[in-house]
Amino acid sequence: MSEVLFYHLTESKLEDALPPLLDKSLERGWRVIVQTGSAERRDALDTLLWTWREESFLPHGTDAQPHPEDQPVLLTTELENANAATVRFLVDGAVPPPLESYERAIFMFDGYEQQELEAARGHWKRLKGEGHQLTYWQQNDDGRWVKKA
Repeated sequence: MSEVLFYHLTESKLEDALPPLLDKSLERGWRVIVQTGSAERRDALDTLLWTWREESFLPHGTDAQPHPEDQPVLLTTELENANAATVRFLVDGAVPPPLESYERAIFMFDGYEQQELEAARGHWKRLKGEGHQLTYWQQNDDGRWVKKA
């Protein structure tokens, strides 16, 4: 079963919290897919990751560009795993595909968006029932992740 992490954003926006997590994933040698809820969000994250740091960028591509299979980080709106990722991030309430083929799945949701909260609760309940190992992380006042469950 996959390890499933729920990241509850309470002190920062997705645009601030996601890039450092992707950077750590790449440092660990993981291939990553980020599933968004819309093409607009996918494209906005694409732009962000090119300019996230002044001194560098996060190597990535989107499923709307050629050769998605070659991307270490692939931004997508689709359920497919086009880059053979072992880690899948789900943002904006994206509906996940079956997670058995992933070592790790990370749901990131905005604590101030009721729809995202409800979707995360529904995913938690379903995935727990399927036997996945679940952990819940919430930001503290400094924006650091604290394991709550």
